[in-house]
Amino acid sequence: MSETLPNCPSCQSEYVYQDRSLLICPECGLEWDPNQVDDVPVLKDAVGNDLVEGDKVTLVKDLKVKGTSTTLKVGTKATIKRFVDGDHDIDCKVEGAGPMMLKSKFVKKSN
Repeated sequence: MSETLPNCPSCQSEYVYQDRSLLICPECGLEWDPNQVDDVPVLKDAVGNDLVEGDKVTLVKDLKVKGTSTTLKVGTKATIKRFVDGDHDIDCKVEGAGPMMLKSKFVKKSN
């Protein structure tokens, strides 16, 4: 009795597997509950593209990192881990800087 699992909603990978009540994509790392009502907030990037968890984005503006002398430059890449409520609505991993909270209006979806 093998049941067919859906492709990943983020990257469309067919290699999704189930772990208890969650479905997990090994390619982009997205975890979701297929039984949960789809109440995921829709966030838009700086140019109006829809963002989803697992997307790769680039910065569209130089950003100073609060509490340090570091500045993230335009074009710096990041991967969205999850969306959160608040002013800084994206929890992501920034290349060269590590985990960070960003505002969706300062990123652009990259291919």
